Amino acid sequence: MENIDSNNGRTSGTLSDRGCPRGKLFATNWLEKISSASDFNAVQVVFKNTRTGFYSNPNNLDLKIDDIVAVEASPGHDIGRVSMIGQLVKRQMKKAGISQDSELKRVFRLATPHDLEKFDEARSREHDTMIRARKIAEDLELNMKIGDVEYQGDGGKAIFYYIADERVDFRKLIRILADTFKVRIEMKQIGARQEAGRIGGIGPCGRPLCCSSWMTHFVSVGTGAARVQDLSMNPQKLAGQCAKLKCCLNFEIDAYSESHRKLPPKDAVLETKDGLFFYFKPDILARKVTYSTDKSVPANLVTIDASRAFEIIALNKQGIKVDSLEPESGKEKPRKEYIDLVEQESLTRFDKSKKKKRKGNGGNAQNNQNGQPKQNQPKGKQSNKNQQRNDRPKKKKPQQPKNEA
Repeated sequence: MENIDSNNGRTSGTLSDRGCPRGKLFATNWLEKISSASDFNAVQVVFKNTRTGFYSNPNNLDLKIDDIVAVEASPGHDIGRVSMIGQLVKRQMKKAGISQDSELKRVFRLATPHDLEKFDEARSREHDTMIRARKIAEDLELNMKIGDVEYQGDGGKAIFYYIADERVDFRKLIRILADTFKVRIEMKQIGARQEAGRIGGIGPCGRPLCCSSWMTHFVSVGTGAARVQDLSMNPQKLAGQCAKLKCCLNFEIDAYSESHRKLPPKDAVLETKDGLFFYFKPDILARKVTYSTDKSVPANLVTIDASRAFEIIALNKQGIKVDSLEPESGKEKPRKEYIDLVEQESLTRFDKSKKKKRKGNGGNAQNNQNGQPKQNQPKGKQSNKNQQRNDRPKKKKPQQPKNEA
């Protein structure tokens, strides 16, 4: 439901209410409370299905982010949400290759309740229009799939998003759709990734699809990204729900590329007194390499650190053959002790540990004169005391007189 401010007539609403994408990170307004709409005479407006556009503000409206506005369209007007204002729009236009002197469409006004009522009425027809359009395309035997329909804000135009593997002649389809729905028709082709972003779903990681939750621009993904990360070239594991390579393959490619530079070359052969060792398999992030005595078959596998491999390569260049790939026992670096970071944040780490009672004295501790238990004395002192006791002269018992017979 829309909220109307009685002071200035400003209209706002939730993303789902206005037909705009939910949770899309188009850009962060890092100039908030520093730059306003008056600093630059253009704003960025977002519509349904991540469609965006730049519009001029000739009336110098005091626009804020998330304002619902009516903008110029061809023909009529459209309803969208302001997603960026001020100097950030200037930077985004430069990034998109749009000149500041180019002629932009205009922002008419803040959306009125009448505009929103008309827009919601047009949106309510989108699903039924898509189902009927699919049936018409099937009757014409066109090799295409209509994935979504978007009505313009005034209901005078409809955009049909379709997917097709080859070129489709849909001129007859446009005539039939225009006669059936009495609106202006625009056909826009999208890819399988855009369709997956509109439908949504849960990925193999257990989280919502990136293309439906936060991604707005799609970057091409190649099989080279999987090779750099040493992943199995299994299409079923590398493909997402769109049947294309997963977009997340590009997320860690830079980290793996940097780690690859810190590994020895694959064509380097390590020479030892026992024989030659060939590059077999790397552990990229751990910076370890496994070597084999055979080029094609894993035999006598030995895993060493990358630093040890570089050390052996340098010795081989000097003509020195090492005894084995494993480092000598005296040169092994001391391993760092394991530190449990979770235990450091434990709530009971400040509690005093209770001392166990001694079982030798029946569970009762011996108390000294101050009321505290006696501490165990060293063995040396105890032996001295025992020796002093033995050195003392023993008292002779008085002999009783013998009874004479």
